[in-house]
Amino acid sequence: MYNYLIIGAGLYGTIFAQQAHAAGKSVLVIDKRPHIGGNVCTERIEGINVHKYGAHIFHTNNKTVWDYVNRFATFNRFTNSPIANYKGELYSLPFNMYTFNKMWGVTTPEEAAAKIDEQRKAAGITNPQNLEEQAISLVGTDIYEKLVRGYTEKQWGRDCKDLPAFIIKRLPVRLTFDNNYFNALYQGIPVGGYTKMVERMLDGIEVRFGVDYLENKIELNALAETVVYTGAIDAYFDYRFGPLEYRSVRFETKVLEKPNFQGNAAVNYTDRETPWTRIIEHKWFEFGKDEQGNDLPKTVISREYSSEWKPGDEPYYPVNDEKNGKLYAEYKKLADNEKNIIFGGRLAEYKYYDMDQVIGEAMKKSEQVI
Repeated sequence: MYNYLIIGAGLYGTIFAQQAHAAGKSVLVIDKRPHIGGNVCTERIEGINVHKYGAHIFHTNNKTVWDYVNRFATFNRFTNSPIANYKGELYSLPFNMYTFNKMWGVTTPEEAAAKIDEQRKAAGITNPQNLEEQAISLVGTDIYEKLVRGYTEKQWGRDCKDLPAFIIKRLPVRLTFDNNYFNALYQGIPVGGYTKMVERMLDGIEVRFGVDYLENKIELNALAETVVYTGAIDAYFDYRFGPLEYRSVRFETKVLEKPNFQGNAAVNYTDRETPWTRIIEHKWFEFGKDEQGNDLPKTVISREYSSEWKPGDEPYYPVNDEKNGKLYAEYKKLADNEKNIIFGGRLAEYKYYDMDQVIGEAMKKSEQVI
């Protein structure tokens, strides 16, 4: 009945479906959730586009991807400049000269670099072997203890010494006064929210909600020549070798009868004692205004709580350590032998993807097979 059955209406599935539909192929998209967009789904509350599954800030240096998404949305000029809150002390993220000045009182890049080098040498780190050593080598002991350690251990549920060094290599550290966290050439938020953008991508494509693919795999596979699966790879194979590990996130969202709660879109709570990892104030992704440019009298905040994934939870972040890497490799062998099934996206490839990477991979795969 269909050329392609797409499992999951998140970004990977949506982009693949759009490309296939544009090429004249018949497509059916199914999702067990009651909405499109996967984790980038936005919901309008009190005139504010609320990011239901955590903050999603689009950023990329890939002009092909940027041109593609701009076919379906107009992006505002939002620049991610989060704040770190350590027991009431506020610091700039990314780590930059504002951070170093407040932490050490230094005023020049030379002084800041010397301080970091001094603390790196005092810690005796030459070849970082874990996240703690990598972080100290990047920003020194003081910043690690106040602004990295507690947040990271809450987020991952593991001691920093037990986490791989590469996790922290994405951390921006600058000897400038630049507060632009991503420092990407193109960035912003779709005006009207991500859901509106995804709706435009799926225009003319059949979408069915509340359908659990894994419970009806045989019947659903019979509907199409090729299946594009974007769910968890271990679940697809019924956890044959055991479950892969993920971190999950719980959101506590509230409407507040005030126009401004924290004055910034994202504030990270970096001490170990505060139970949440960060608070998102959604209106500041769109400068506190609605689409007509009017000020919004209320605000919506979301506290994020990180937890170990268990069945029934939504898996967010793959735990890409050595043990899980080996386990994924076993599932990957099985996936490579599946006929007419394409495994793609964050869960199916057990990989941490930024949004632009997901879109780029979906575009590449669809061009190869369609």
